[in-house]
Amino acid sequence: QVQLAESGGGLVQAGGSLRLSCAASGLTVSSSAMGWFRQVPGKEREFVAGISASGFSTLYADSVKGRFTISRENSRNTVYLQMNTLKPEDTAVYCCAAVPNASYRYTPYRGSDSYRNWGPGTQVTVSE
Repeated sequence: QVQLAESGGGLVQAGGSLRLSCAASGLTVSSSAMGWFRQVPGKEREFVAGISASGFSTLYADSVKGRFTISRENSRNTVYLQMNTLKPEDTAVYCCAAVPNASYRYTPYRGSDSYRNWGPGTQVTVSE
């Protein structure tokens, strides 16, 4: 069965950095389009970053562009989200998502409806 397990969340001060990890099983990251989303209670789920199966194409939300970087380490079947210059408005539950068997797709997916598998999420809290 497909399992996505996020880790690396926590409490940081504004301006600090965190690296989130998404360890996948039951699918191959190198053959899957992967994405990160975040959600705050009472608000819509927000696309944060996406990466194609090849790893050569990425997309970012305007709110995080230039601060966050999505990447993958195929040997560990893991996707990362490096978050720098964190702001209080980045506070949210961050979830990893996957579109399996997407090697034919050369660009990432932005819409949450495109993703078939989801991790439970990890909390990121950025203090003032």
